[in-house]
Amino acid sequence: METRIALIGIIVENQESVEKLNTLLHEYGDMIIGRMGLPYRQRNINIISLAVDAPQDTINALSGKIGRIEGISAKTIYSNIGGGHGANS
Repeated sequence: METRIALIGIIVENQESVEKLNTLLHEYGDMIIGRMGLPYRQRNINIISLAVDAPQDTINALSGKIGRIEGISAKTIYSNIGGGHGANS
């Protein structure tokens, strides 16, 4: 199946929602290439960037599920590179 490379930007404003987010990311772990988290203590938020390689529908599903967690926002940007077969190929 053709995959896309994307970056999901995540802002965590509600620290009580981190466990739900981590559980969700674990479920999609096979498609995650890398993850970087930055705590911004002055604003009491966390900024997470998530690099993924998966079918576009799967990336959209993950981003949507993240965005529905209370106190968490997510936006996705896609690379123009396509045609791969996933992170585990």
